[in-house]
Amino acid sequence: MAVDPISSTSAAARASQTTMSAAGTAQKSLNADYQSFLKLLTAQISNQDPLEPMDSTTFVSQLAQLSQVEQAITTNSNLEAISQNLAAMSGLTEAAMIGREVRVPSSDFAVGPDGPAGLSYELESTASSVTAVISHPSGGDLRRIEGLPATAGTRHEIDWDGIAMDGLPVAQGQYQVRLEAEGPEGETVAHETFTTGTVESVLFAGGETRLSLSNGSDVASAEVVELR
Repeated sequence: MAVDPISSTSAAARASQTTMSAAGTAQKSLNADYQSFLKLLTAQISNQDPLEPMDSTTFVSQLAQLSQVEQAITTNSNLEAISQNLAAMSGLTEAAMIGREVRVPSSDFAVGPDGPAGLSYELESTASSVTAVISHPSGGDLRRIEGLPATAGTRHEIDWDGIAMDGLPVAQGQYQVRLEAEGPEGETVAHETFTTGTVESVLFAGGETRLSLSNGSDVASAEVVELR
């Protein structure tokens, strides 16, 4: 499902305005304090004793405080405008990802007309043995790929031809990959799997931008580790 960049920008702006509601409340409070401060200073000047006028140092100090409050209001307003502009620009950037292939941390992937989506993994520490298990979401292992690279700190590709253990190609659809990585003493080695998918739509919710992928995943745009 395509998303129009202009409507995406509008959605991003609305999300930004929602997240800035707290800043807007603070802005109103600051404006009220500014008006109160101004009235108080005017009253002091109007009611001062002509024989003992306000000390000039005190007057200058109060004017400086008034200037600081005014500057704070201006700065707050500028920051809100900058934040909204950045959100709009981010919306345009992410809308441009529609139709592009991305790699994200996930165990879900799709098998399409061109075969399985790209699969990969990364180990936190070196393992003694690594096996990738392909399964169907409804249950049941379809293929075990053994003897995979076991070094840590590198993203390794999982080369699967889309053929099940019975020698027949699997049908197009959604599948899952599971990694079995063991250390020298049989302990489980921590790891993360990655899959690829095509960005089908960009979603804006709660001030966060999320991507809906062809493999059925819904991920935050910040989770993308590779864009093709």
